[in-house]
Amino acid sequence: MVLGGCGSAVLAAGFPDVGIGLMGVSFAFGLTVLTMAFAIGHISGCHLNPAVSIGLWMGGRFSKAELAPYIAAQVVGGIVGAGVLYLIASGQTGFDASGSGFASNGFGEHSPGGYSLTAALVTEVVMTFMFLMIILGATDKRAPQGFAPIAIGLGLTLIHLISIPVTNTSVNPARSTAVAIFQGDWALSQLWLFWLAPIVGALIAGCVYKWFEKEEE
Repeated sequence: MVLGGCGSAVLAAGFPDVGIGLMGVSFAFGLTVLTMAFAIGHISGCHLNPAVSIGLWMGGRFSKAELAPYIAAQVVGGIVGAGVLYLIASGQTGFDASGSGFASNGFGEHSPGGYSLTAALVTEVVMTFMFLMIILGATDKRAPQGFAPIAIGLGLTLIHLISIPVTNTSVNPARSTAVAIFQGDWALSQLWLFWLAPIVGALIAGCVYKWFEKEEE
C-alpha cells in the first residue's frame, strides 16, 4: 500500500511533463488494494489497514484476539514500504523527505488545499466510513461472489479522488504512520488525527452494517 500508493505520489505525481497527478495517484492506491486483495485475500483477508481490521471486528467479521497482531503487522509493513520508498527517492539529487512532505497526511497549512482541522476530521471519518461500508457490503455472503476486490479497489480510488485535496487521504493509520516517520516533522505532530478519525469512521460503519444485517434477519 505504501510503496504502491505513496510511491506514486512521491516519485510520479509531479514528474516533469508526464506526471500522473491526482487521478493517477488515486488509481495507484485503488489498484494496489485491488491486486493485493486478489493476491493475498485468501491468505489473510488483505486488510492492510488498522481501521479495516477494527471495522471488521466491530461488524462481527473479525476476532478481537487477532486485532493486535494484525495492526502490528500493518504498521511494520507500512514502515518497511516507506523505507524502501525513501531509499529509492533519496537516489535523486536534492531529495528532501521533510521538505517534500513525503506523501504525508496533514491539515491546516499542511493540507494540499489548505483545509482546516475540522474539515480534515470530517473528511477522514466520512471517507473511512464509506470505505468500510464498501468492504462490509462487498464481502457479505449475500453479495455477488468473487468481485469484492474490484469494488473495494474502485471504492478506494473514488475516496482518494475526493479527499486528496483535503488531507492527502489517509483512511489508513498504518499508511499515515509509515510516511510520517520519514517526514519526521509536522507529520508526526498531526498524526493523531489520522489514527483517531479513521478508527471512529470504521467503528461507526461496523455498527451500521451490523444493524443492516439484523434488519435482514
